Amino acid sequence: MNRFMDLADLSREEVVDLLALAQRLQDRPEPRALAGRILGLLFLNPSLRTLSSMQAGMARLGGQSFVITPGSGTWQLETRLGATMDGGAAEHIREGIPVLASYCDALGIRAFADGRDLEADLDESSFKAMAALCDKPLINLESAMNHPCQALADWKTLDDLDVPRRGRFVLSWVNHPRALPLAVPAATLHMAAHRGMDVVVLRPEGYALPRRLMDKARAAAEASGGSLTETSDRAGALAGAQVVYAKEWGSPAHYGDAGADGALRRELADWMVREDWFRHAGHDCRFMHCLPVRRNVAVADEVLDGPRSVVRHEAFNRMVVQMAVLHRLLAR
Repeated sequence: MNRFMDLADLSREEVVDLLALAQRLQDRPEPRALAGRILGLLFLNPSLRTLSSMQAGMARLGGQSFVITPGSGTWQLETRLGATMDGGAAEHIREGIPVLASYCDALGIRAFADGRDLEADLDESSFKAMAALCDKPLINLESAMNHPCQALADWKTLDDLDVPRRGRFVLSWVNHPRALPLAVPAATLHMAAHRGMDVVVLRPEGYALPRRLMDKARAAAEASGGSLTETSDRAGALAGAQVVYAKEWGSPAHYGDAGADGALRRELADWMVREDWFRHAGHDCRFMHCLPVRRNVAVADEVLDGPRSVVRHEAFNRMVVQMAVLHRLLAR
């Protein structure tokens, strides 16, 4: 493995093997495994868990890292190909990324969706352009339509909790003051299908995930023995669920139109996860969310602070699985 770009690039057996490495590194640390190695981290968008967990994981393996956040202590980077650079950006990714790659042994890049052209974001055109400029091992730290590190951590969390492989996994849309990217719902959907779960996408009208994302997950479900359905029927979706994974995302039907999306979601305040959502779920149903989360908008305090919530466990697993990725990419 010389790149970690998409969990779909790995077979189910390869994912399981990578998770076994993560557990081994958690149980039996290797504090010198990456001694002398350097990880570069390019964050074009904000982060808390991804940034800190990557740095902590690299340090725990004996390596070092540096962080670049363009426009904050460094030049602002232009990402558009063919751009006339007469604005605020002083440097282009065509120079910036190769230079950064030359300073490190692996590079991680975080670059959110542009949020204006759905087809371009589904094509990952911007992230692919950046990836093509890097000649070192590369890690996707969240792109327009993917977040493989989060997906891998979520898979490990399900394993840690002994959630059955064929358990019922509900990915539910929840409310937020504004439209958020599709990267995490896309990665989560595919992860659960790839694991072999019976996956239900629960969402209000107007928030159906794009067909390309659904088709990719459906193919993974068929290959792994799982299933995939979608519905706006909350009670039906939650019946017998072992996991409810809440996530906010913008309306694909109004992609790039904040006004139309806002008008649609103003009627959806009841799409906040409360404890009464779980009355039809399995008695030991767990609650998951990638964080950050808007308390009492997307999820009520009673759920986040209650015994079914495993959001902190998920966040810890970010560091553990990323250590496995780094080890696989860089260990001699």
